[in-house]
Amino acid sequence: MLSIIIPAYNEQEVLGEFYARVTAVLDSMVSDYELIFVNDGSRDGTLPLLEKFAESDPRVVVIDLSRNFGKEIAVSAGIDFARGDAVVIIDADLQDPPELIPEFVRQWQNGFDNVYARRVSRDGESTIKKVTAYLFYRFIRMITNIDIPADTGDFRLLSRRAVDSLKQLPERNRFMKGLYAWIGYPAIAVEYRRDPRYAGDTKWNYWKLWNFALEGITSFTEVPLKVASYVGGFIAFFAFCYGIYIIVNTLLYGNPVAGYPSLIVTILFLGGIQLVFIGILGEYLARAFSESKRRPLYFVNKVLRK
Repeated sequence: MLSIIIPAYNEQEVLGEFYARVTAVLDSMVSDYELIFVNDGSRDGTLPLLEKFAESDPRVVVIDLSRNFGKEIAVSAGIDFARGDAVVIIDADLQDPPELIPEFVRQWQNGFDNVYARRVSRDGESTIKKVTAYLFYRFIRMITNIDIPADTGDFRLLSRRAVDSLKQLPERNRFMKGLYAWIGYPAIAVEYRRDPRYAGDTKWNYWKLWNFALEGITSFTEVPLKVASYVGGFIAFFAFCYGIYIIVNTLLYGNPVAGYPSLIVTILFLGGIQLVFIGILGEYLARAFSESKRRPLYFVNKVLRK
């Protein structure tokens, strides 16, 4: 059995075409599958459309979350409900082609537990988004000890044992791309060209992408904290040496210079460094606080299954 997880948030414009394409692909390759649509608090006509799919197709399962929890949580909810021997995660916007699923299955049958799609191009996206995505993936690979594949998203196939391993991870602040890599198991990339959105607008603005990047960095590396310690130690050592120089120079030659500009620049520089690193500490502390509350990842409003 093959489970397909589709997180959906305000995707009414694309769901009809997506459903037609994905069912055409699956009907041609497997006899038993389920489509798990996770409605992540949509405010348009997404839920009524999904309800129609569920009424007419017994292979469709609709998980309606109680509110918008975000894509990472929606994917986690789908993983919790998936019953298949293998699970495919795919977005509903058709940027990731369902026609790639047969290749995923073939690689899974060859023994790979994590078959992920690697983008060789990102059609329809702005240059800024392409550049920032390129830099982010390479930066996070450089500072973590987990081999997170570059230029990949959630579009992938996971074996049952990989899915069961993910379900054991309890963290509330979830960076799924890192979790896929953290569990290990044999993995392989399938390269493809990412298409533009079929319809509608992306839900990821630059502010959300920035917070997403922070989530990934703080979830999988302590390097920013170590950098804060190293930079702080270096500045303290430099300040100590400079203090000795000022004392010795004053005793030997005197120091009649008023020094107001240099004093202000020094104070602003050190103050700025301190605020940056206090902010880094705050990011980690906020995530530790969130984890300590032990809240459930999500609540389900209703489950539609014929």
